[in-house]
Order: sequence, then C-alpha cells, then structure tokens
Amino acid sequence: MQPEPDYRQLDAEYVMRVFSRDLMMVRGEGARLWDDRGNEYIDCVAGIAVCSTGHAHPRVAAAIGEQAQNLIHVSNHYYIPGQAELARRLVGITGMEGGRVFFSNSGTEATEAALKLARVRSGRTRFLAFTNGFHGRTCGALSTTFKPSIRTPFLPLPYECSFADYGDLESVDEMLDGSVAAVIVESVQGEGGVVPAPAGFLSGLRRLCDDAGSLLILDEVQTGFGRTGRWFGYQHDEITPDIVTMAKGIGSGFPMGAIVAREGLEFRPGEHGGTYVGGPLACAAGNATIDIIEEILPDIRRKGDLFAEALSAYNPRHAGLMLGITVGERCGDVQRRCQENGVLVNCTNGHIRIVPPLVITDEEIEKAAEVIDEALCSVVL
Repeated sequence: MQPEPDYRQLDAEYVMRVFSRDLMMVRGEGARLWDDRGNEYIDCVAGIAVCSTGHAHPRVAAAIGEQAQNLIHVSNHYYIPGQAELARRLVGITGMEGGRVFFSNSGTEATEAALKLARVRSGRTRFLAFTNGFHGRTCGALSTTFKPSIRTPFLPLPYECSFADYGDLESVDEMLDGSVAAVIVESVQGEGGVVPAPAGFLSGLRRLCDDAGSLLILDEVQTGFGRTGRWFGYQHDEITPDIVTMAKGIGSGFPMGAIVAREGLEFRPGEHGGTYVGGPLACAAGNATIDIIEEILPDIRRKGDLFAEALSAYNPRHAGLMLGITVGERCGDVQRRCQENGVLVNCTNGHIRIVPPLVITDEEIEKAAEVIDEALCSVVL
C-alpha cells in the first residue's frame, strides 16, 4: 500500500505561496476546532468572522445536505430554490423597505457590484473611501482599499478613489464634490484593527452624501449578521445607506455575498450577472443561518461585553463579538502563544482581532480571555 502523500509537501510544491499557515483543521463544532493531530482549540477567528453560527451547525449542515440531494446548481436563467425568500429576508433585516438584492459569491464581489451600480446609476466616476479601510482584493475593490502594500503593485487601478480620515467629517467634507459617485465605509474597520465608527460619524456621512448627491455604501462584510449585536453595524446609528455589501457571516461558512440597494436603485438587464451567484446551496445555507441568528441575536452584545470586560486591562475596542487590541510589532508572537495554549486569534496590522462564532459560550469566552491575557502578559508586558 502506498503511503498517503504529506499535505505539507504537496502544498509547498503545488499551491501558490499566498497564505502563511501551519495547522490542518479537520473538524469543528460550535466554537471549537480540532487539528489533524487531535489538538483542540477555542476558535476566536471563525474563518475571519465567517462561521457566524459556529462550525458545522447541524441545522445549516442539514439544510445544505437536503438541498444537495435535490439540486446543487442551476443557471440564473431559471428561478432558484430559496433565492427569492432569502432576498425578501435580507431586505427585511437591512431595514431597506422596497430595496432589491443582487447575490454574489464573496465580499469582494459584493464590493464590485456596489461600485458598478453606483457608477452606472450616478453617472459619476470617482469614489471616496477611508484610511485603513479594506473592501477587497480584486482590482475594482482594491481601488477603494487603503493599504499601500497591497495596492501599489497593481497600480493603476480601474477606479479613481480618494481617502479621507476615518471618523473625520471635516476631511470628508473637503473631498466630497459633484464628481463622487459614492462614499464607501465600514461601520467598524476590521482589517484596520477593529475600530468602530465614532458616534455620529455615519449619520454625518449620510448628511454629507445627501448634500453632494453621492451614494452612501456601507461595507458590512465583517460586521453584518449579528456580529456587532444588531443585524448590521449601521443600525446602531439608525441610518439607511443606499447600498449595503455583505458576505462572511451570511452563510455560516458557505461562500456567499450580496448587496441590498435601496428602492429605485438597481441594475438593469445585462448590466451585471454571475454563473454561481445565489445558487441553491448558498441560499439554503443563508436561510438556515438567518433562522439561527434570529434566536441568538439578543445575547450577542452581552457576550461581547463579557469578553471585553475580561480583557479590560488592555483597553480593547469592541462592538458586540468583534474585539481588537493594539499590540504592535510582537503581535505575531502573541498569536502563536495563544495557539500553543489552545486559542486561535488573528493578527492584523499589529492588532489582535477577536471574532469568535456568535454561538461561543460564556465558559469558552472566559477560558479564551485567560489564554489571551497570559499571552499578552508574557510576550508584550
């Protein structure tokens, strides 16, 4: 019998070296993961805020499995099982009565759709985004992503975009004029280190966009589907954007994204499309995910407060179950120390990012906080 090939060797030989990784995860349940060596972890990464209902939630798995036994894929030339229902529910939870949905396969694709829609309906060509903002890596989305190290190699990018200071309405007012199709903003900057928008910032953007005749796009890819304690982060400011982008938590790990655009703002036939968008399996996962989050949503803010209180010595920034702690150049060391002690966290731009599954228990929060605290004390202090 031939021995099974070593996955590390195969990966090194055949996979483009884009990702840094050292573990093979083989099983998950709730907020727990197990690697191929039997080690158990409390997962505070959740696929980067993707596994909203936890790993392998039985109701999501059952919905996908049942649908897969009937129909895995069919073209959007036909009605898709579950798609219209999911669209109705997305319009409802965004609070955008009369709005319409376009489905995608990812957050980046959702950004691409939002930018295209803003351009074609406004007749304008420029965009305004924010320092330390992140909206995706395809060339259109990258036009509105700030980080120079990932932008510069691909210049010139297809869309002209200026960057205002996040949280600074005066900076926006100086740059916003009649040539700007849309302002795109995150309600909490995730890749930027979990930085919530200051109070009144989003409502101020709404006012400035209205004055300039520009659209307001809220990027809720990381913050949507209960992550901040509301369905979407902008709902804390009680505003209504023109377009909302979403993905990650929408399908509990099944690849999916979408935009919801306000009433009267939509693509016309032939202006956009996609082979796999809003497919049967994705819609089954999305509908099951919404069912589950409806049940757990009222407790998410309390869980986030519990996590933040346990780490209060480090002045964490947080919105619901989305926490960030500034560490600096030794962030990677903290991440490794946590991993060695059974807790997975994410390091982004010198900040520890904590985005566990929304089903994480109080006991898991307390244990994870102990491990993170020990790692910060031993590595940083």
